[in-house]
Amino acid sequence: MASSSAELSDRLDAVLARIDAAATRGGRDGREVTLLLATKTRTPAEIAAAVEALRERGRSFAVGENRAQEIAKHDDPLLAGNGVPRHFIGRLQTNKARDVVAFAELIHSVDRDDIADALERRAALAGVVREVLIQVNTSGEESKGGYAPTLEALAPVVERLRSSATLRPVGLMTIGANTSEQTAVRASLHRLRELRDALRDELDVPGIDQLSMGMSGDLEIAVEEGATIVRVGSAVFGPRP
Repeated sequence: MASSSAELSDRLDAVLARIDAAATRGGRDGREVTLLLATKTRTPAEIAAAVEALRERGRSFAVGENRAQEIAKHDDPLLAGNGVPRHFIGRLQTNKARDVVAFAELIHSVDRDDIADALERRAALAGVVREVLIQVNTSGEESKGGYAPTLEALAPVVERLRSSATLRPVGLMTIGANTSEQTAVRASLHRLRELRDALRDELDVPGIDQLSMGMSGDLEIAVEEGATIVRVGSAVFGPRP
């Protein structure tokens, strides 16, 4: 186990160095960026080791699950009650809204109206308030969920969520263009920042601050473009089994 713990530490330090360098290029402090551990297929022991390592480094972090059927593993004694913020980052089905509301403090993937309705209903039944991000399809790829990347498409969604008693919109989320062409990736991430800024500046919508974008492969571009949350799995944990 000693070697795997050392490997985890090395991978984590490499990811944090990438975040810090990109933040510096963007005129920011890397400690402003939340590292979201994408925990799909990872064991409680793996997650707990990463949590401990991040705590030792004093960094802002959270854990993110993207499969409702994997939520239960976070009740393991290694993880339960550890005080780490929990996010849900996957495509969501309405029939899983109850489980996701019970698990996550921040839900990244409000990508259509019926999901907002289901989450609102379940949060009300549970007597909780949940923060949410609006997913935007900034790359225009048909395989991805999300609202159209225009103010006209987003404004009614933001207003609908702001009027909710149980959901609180705090920002936007996107998945960068699925291409090795960095110009296209950057454009898709830059667009999310433009939309966030337009909501705040042109429509005077307060509280829309978070930009969840960037994963293991494109986190530098995302941080340079203003990401406040980056989702990292394999770059921290290593290849999936």
